[in-house]
Amino acid sequence: MRHIFRDIQLFDGTGTAPYAATVVVEGDRVAAVHRGSAGFETGEGDHVIAGAGRMLMPGLIEAHAHLSWGSSVEKIYHTFMLPPDEMRIATWRNARVLLDHGFTSAFSAGALGNTLEVELRDEIAAGTAPGPRLRASTIERSPEAAEGVETGKKISMEGRGPDAMRAFVQRCKDWGIDNVKLVISGEDALLPGSSQHILYEEDEVAAACDEAHRLGMLVGAHTQAAEAVKIALRCGVDVLYHCSYADDEALAMLEAQRDRIFMAPAIGVIVGTLEATPPPHIDMSSMKEMAKPVIANARRMIPELRRRGVRVLPGGDYGFPFNPNGRNARDLQHFVDLFECTPTEALVAATKLGGELMQMGDELGLVKPGYLADLLLVDGDPTINVSILQDKTKLAMIMQGGRLHKAPEPALAIA
Repeated sequence: MRHIFRDIQLFDGTGTAPYAATVVVEGDRVAAVHRGSAGFETGEGDHVIAGAGRMLMPGLIEAHAHLSWGSSVEKIYHTFMLPPDEMRIATWRNARVLLDHGFTSAFSAGALGNTLEVELRDEIAAGTAPGPRLRASTIERSPEAAEGVETGKKISMEGRGPDAMRAFVQRCKDWGIDNVKLVISGEDALLPGSSQHILYEEDEVAAACDEAHRLGMLVGAHTQAAEAVKIALRCGVDVLYHCSYADDEALAMLEAQRDRIFMAPAIGVIVGTLEATPPPHIDMSSMKEMAKPVIANARRMIPELRRRGVRVLPGGDYGFPFNPNGRNARDLQHFVDLFECTPTEALVAATKLGGELMQMGDELGLVKPGYLADLLLVDGDPTINVSILQDKTKLAMIMQGGRLHKAPEPALAIA
């Protein structure tokens, strides 16, 4: 059966202005894109969706996913670590919540279980669990007793040194992990001042990257300090998160490797921290003070990186009570409000560039013949007002790999 989208405006993910089109989906792929609808004939058995002028666009891609960080717009947890059974329930819920909100793919930046995301990824791929197509991670690796980075669960990390790092990466490969996450510098929100602490020796990071690449895996890294950014770049880290205190030398190094690396500032959690109104017994005053210079630096740094051609992607560390999963599309508005992006540029970052991050740039992130049919039908024009995507009721249809996760209303599905 073919799905035929007629009477739509198409945003294809390239940044080209939307245009009237007819889009044909066969199996899990986009089969054809026709400008306009004149002369296009449907056949018996075709499923025709009359868009009534709505916008068809690629599914959104989350660049900094934490599906096992429990809190979502449907259920808030005021503790980070959950019992294993509840963590599994929350993780599977969060995957479905992201897909409900139009995120059809996600690149994990850390999980709270060794194989939790591997199991979820495989169920999503098999069609037995709803969620974004997923590049799975394991727990964020930081050295034992490192200050300011503890996220709760203790697992054996094979100790210190290059050989230990290679052993850890090999174990991740054995588990079926796609992405290794290293915490190279600390986090002020957990321990003031620790963002400037370098937690690994450079030869340890180099060994982890070398082994991961040898095994076909990617490496992401939490990098706050300027020196952490430089270590990551010298050693071959693929995805750099935060980069909050990058200096001129670090910016030049990011530019020099712009065709290889990706950067995601994770601004969502910073905005969420500043907006948070916790109950009286929870003191976030230190976190709020630590967030102020981060957001000020990002407002200067991110537009400059974008001007230099660095691939900067939305993905905001969602999953905390004050920044729950399901609010991920807020990052696109942050890119507009804080980073001098147009709505179209923010959308390209969340679709086309996201496909490249997923290592699927030749088949994901665009509405183009041969590409996977991960599609949203939007009631409104996000190229004018990207905040529309924060309202899941504006998503008239959600398709993932040619399968309807959210079917259009009967009035739109005319055959």
